[in-house]
Amino acid sequence: MPFFHTGRRRPAAMSLAVIALSGCASFSPDGGLDAVSSMTRERIGQPVRLSKDAAVDEAELDALLGKPLSADSAVRIALINNRGLKASLAELGMAEADLVQAGRLTNPALSFGRISGGGQAEIDRSVMFDLAGLLTMPARRGIERRRFEQAKLLAAAQAVQLAADTRRAYFMAVSAQQTARFMEQVSRSAEASAELAQRMAQAGNWSKLDQARERAFYNDAMTQSARARHGAVAAREQLIRRLGLEGRQAAFTLPERLPDLPAAAKDMNDAEAQAMSQRLDVQLARRAAEASADALGLSKATGFINVLDAGYANKSMTGTPTEHGYQVTLELPIFNWGGARTARAEAQYMQAVHRTADAALRARSEVREAYSAYRSTYELARRYRDDVVPLRKQISDEVLLRYNGMLASVFELLADSREQIASVNAAIEAQRDFWIAETDLQSAINGSGSNTETRIIP
Repeated sequence: MPFFHTGRRRPAAMSLAVIALSGCASFSPDGGLDAVSSMTRERIGQPVRLSKDAAVDEAELDALLGKPLSADSAVRIALINNRGLKASLAELGMAEADLVQAGRLTNPALSFGRISGGGQAEIDRSVMFDLAGLLTMPARRGIERRRFEQAKLLAAAQAVQLAADTRRAYFMAVSAQQTARFMEQVSRSAEASAELAQRMAQAGNWSKLDQARERAFYNDAMTQSARARHGAVAAREQLIRRLGLEGRQAAFTLPERLPDLPAAAKDMNDAEAQAMSQRLDVQLARRAAEASADALGLSKATGFINVLDAGYANKSMTGTPTEHGYQVTLELPIFNWGGARTARAEAQYMQAVHRTADAALRARSEVREAYSAYRSTYELARRYRDDVVPLRKQISDEVLLRYNGMLASVFELLADSREQIASVNAAIEAQRDFWIAETDLQSAINGSGSNTETRIIP
């Protein structure tokens, strides 16, 4: 609904005041990446970097790939080279662009009209500014500033999650390669034994039953070796995808075996309290609740007035002096009083509050569960290392001595070989599970735990 007032004074001062009040919002030098790198470094010991110089990244990648990978170097490569992370970091630019846009007024609207007839002409001119947008600019900038902070937390959470996923993939790849090499040794020994059994059977020194058992053991060993080789390839490819490598870069070298177990397991101490203060998904939920609260306040403030434009206008007619004045356009709440918009904002706020409480509850529970898995896998891996594998080797040595002394049958020897293979493979898996559990515990304390779906609440 427009209101038009004419007068003799030119209100240029009003236009200048509007321009001055709108300010000049600008982009930050780092685009929020420094804050993301700082949060990431605090949690995983390595920063996030979005380099614009491909040669610098290439040189660092070549240096890291030139020697056998460690878990830390694998994480470093992923943080540099993973395209999915780079795509996530682009969200920072979008969020900052929204923040800058919230600090700028909508472009003024210029209208011009001319009516002529009977030898006379009437000309109307006006320049309109979004006055409501100017009045609500501080609130809108506050909302977008919180969303920008949310975007930083989300980017850091995704970087920490990528680091955890990379470590898991690394330990899976190393253990799969270690298992494949062990099974390759077993298959070579089984092949040699099968050939020897065939010769002894031809010489009449072995029965057909003993030969068949040796042959069956050989086929079982070959089958398990083939499965282990594929498992090693699959685990390596999963690691390659995390690292974002291709071509010659994918020919990196992994260590021959998993890292040794630590001398002792860590104590839980105040892990739950650390999770409450450090977990990024908890912080993100809190920021979302704060942003929803601010949005609710803005919705209530603009519930009745959604459009309020003001501007300079003048009017001239043939043969008369030009008239100057101002024009105000106000939207009247006749059909829409803004109740639905306010109700939606209230529902969004309550949703954010409940999500925050759920994130805190889930974080504490996940820390307790992750620590239980960490201690259990440590005790299991240590028992295999200190008791099961040495004892199984001692049994195998005794059975072999008895077999050489003709006090044990070939069936006992084969059965013991199968049990030894199972024990060694189980020991490798137990050691792998410990390092994965250790990664999960750190993720539960510092990252987002098992919750990989994090988002910015509008």
